[in-house]
Amino acid sequence: MPILTESFTPRDLRSLSVSELPALAREIREAIVSQVARTGGHLAPNLGVVELTIALHYVFDFLHDRLVFDVGHQCYPHKLITGRLGLLEKLRTREGMSGFPEPAESPYDLFRVGHAGTGISTAVGLARGDLLNAESYVPGVRNDGRRVVTLIGDASIVNGVAMEGLNNAGTLGRQFLVVLNDNGMSISRPQGALAQYFDRVRVSHRYGEFKKSARRILGHVPGGDSLIDAYHRVGEMTKAIVNEPSSGGGWFEHFGLLGVGPIDGHDLPHLIEFLGEARDIDRPMILHVKTVKGKGYGFAESDSSRFHSPGAFTVVGAAGSTSPEDPDSERSDPDLPGTDPVSTAKPALTSQGCRVEIKPEGRSFTAAVSDALIALMERDPRAVACTAAMPDGTGLGKVMAAFPQRSWDVGICESHALDMMAGLAKTGFKPFFAVYCTFFQRAFDQAFQEASLQGLAVRLCMDRAGLVGGDGAVHHGFCDIALLRTLPGTVITAAIDEPSLLAALEFMRTYDAGISSVRYPRDAVSAVLADRPCPPFELGKARLIHRAPRLGSAASAAQSADPDPDVAVLAFGTPAIDAIAAAQSLSGEYDVAIYDARFAKPVDASLLSDLLSRRIPIVTVEDHGVIGGFGSAVTDTAAELGLDASRIVRLGIPDHWILQDSRRAQLAEAGIDVPGITRAIRHAASLGNTGDRPATADGHADALHKPVISS
Repeated sequence: MPILTESFTPRDLRSLSVSELPALAREIREAIVSQVARTGGHLAPNLGVVELTIALHYVFDFLHDRLVFDVGHQCYPHKLITGRLGLLEKLRTREGMSGFPEPAESPYDLFRVGHAGTGISTAVGLARGDLLNAESYVPGVRNDGRRVVTLIGDASIVNGVAMEGLNNAGTLGRQFLVVLNDNGMSISRPQGALAQYFDRVRVSHRYGEFKKSARRILGHVPGGDSLIDAYHRVGEMTKAIVNEPSSGGGWFEHFGLLGVGPIDGHDLPHLIEFLGEARDIDRPMILHVKTVKGKGYGFAESDSSRFHSPGAFTVVGAAGSTSPEDPDSERSDPDLPGTDPVSTAKPALTSQGCRVEIKPEGRSFTAAVSDALIALMERDPRAVACTAAMPDGTGLGKVMAAFPQRSWDVGICESHALDMMAGLAKTGFKPFFAVYCTFFQRAFDQAFQEASLQGLAVRLCMDRAGLVGGDGAVHHGFCDIALLRTLPGTVITAAIDEPSLLAALEFMRTYDAGISSVRYPRDAVSAVLADRPCPPFELGKARLIHRAPRLGSAASAAQSADPDPDVAVLAFGTPAIDAIAAAQSLSGEYDVAIYDARFAKPVDASLLSDLLSRRIPIVTVEDHGVIGGFGSAVTDTAAELGLDASRIVRLGIPDHWILQDSRRAQLAEAGIDVPGITRAIRHAASLGNTGDRPATADGHADALHKPVISS
């Protein structure tokens, strides 16, 4: 009889005996591995926190108390404990369970989160709000008041926002528990001095030694049978106990937090005991918990970076082996190591009687960037590169192996990374910062102050630009163009395939007047244009890539004397590939010219002037927010040139949140897939050259994917 059911709640959990909890932990792990094997998702982070999550829900009541996740990609056990087993089957789709905390799913989720370092600060806000509302726990006054808990990883806590949160948390003067989940990993190995400090603590100290030491000293304190009793009787002595050099807690004392640990994060009885004592300590406290990322499955423990967020996979030759249910699923991640070829097991996995195969997804843009940067750095000794905790996800892992003295992983510190790149630019180097588009937002202030304002050439490789699929709204890269367009001297490019990506990077290598960026999606590279050469990038110049004339027309893309097309499509980035398909589907009906716009800043003003002066309707299409994006840049340029922009139809990500689903479904929702572009071309063609000014739409695509009409 299974313990975990679709109706399971934390109340059911608290009705179990402690001896029954390991069985529940096994069922949670089995459910997670079985589902992620079919659809992909965050695996190793969730396997590592199963016991910790069980213990937290066993001790606290998070319908009343507050639980805040930092990042949130370790929330699957929490969701299964809080009644969402029925949503697991459609993990990371609109109909199923989000891969991150989602308040729309459950009152147990307080924030949508997907960026590291924020949990402590938002929890401090909750703690202050509960104090002001007279709802917080106060010993002897409001014993039933709300407690506040935040769960953060050892890689996330080095983030600047987390440091700011810790600094302020120490001033709370009330119960506030930070649980530091220390698995020695983020997606890959944490970087920096603090990570090295945690390494020393793990090596020099074990939970059992800490517990014996604490109990031995507390045994000499009258009534000191627990941390709570001892703290309230002799606060300074307790401080000395939990912050003695071997405990590793002394570092946090500088922030005004009581530090305890490290303790074993997979020892349920002791976890529950310590959390039960920490629950009623009325001052800010940090509990340092040591866990194993990927716990319970040898393949995930042995290669937790690769299995951080794998695509669909098969475990072969082991009891309870699993295989992908949908071999064509788009919810897998093509950007992880091992997904280009079918992966074979490492010896450590084979010794456990199994191997793991991840479905190949074709060559990704990330893999292409990795190879391109290596080639670029080989021919230019002034080129350097860095990433912020994403060496595998951005392709920098191979670069760092090839150029260990000229490439760096700085940890989850995007702001620092961009500042460091500015410093390198100042000393004459050519820095490339490979970053997830969604995480670049955290470094925008540094792009403004330390790079653009100084006229320094920092080069941004914007991975996962646009809609990202299963990770959903927390990870979409939808506002980088809007942000960067505001900075003088910045050049913004996009790649449509691998040859254009290489050409963009080479252009950026030689552009020294300011910031430059190239954006590309979480997707495989297209081979649609593989049979033709890709010309170099010229500043502010678009490229004609396809002409689909009406049947019977003599129009040809190679002839400058062609009759005017019915519609011109200016595509920024990979939507150009779908635009070609849309034009081909209309070739018997409309004469359509497709341009690879290449630049969102500066826009090709001469092309725009030529098209509009001939009264040719234009469709702009981009995988970016329609507000402030490439289409906006086109209409802004038209206004600056004094041109009539009434025949410009803009397609982009609409002005509402697009939630988790396959990338294909998200593109369809935004109206920037082949059918959506086809509809936009038809609409633009209907405008013709009559001069009639269409009604302006409401700023976003509606349920029918009505294009935005720029006026």
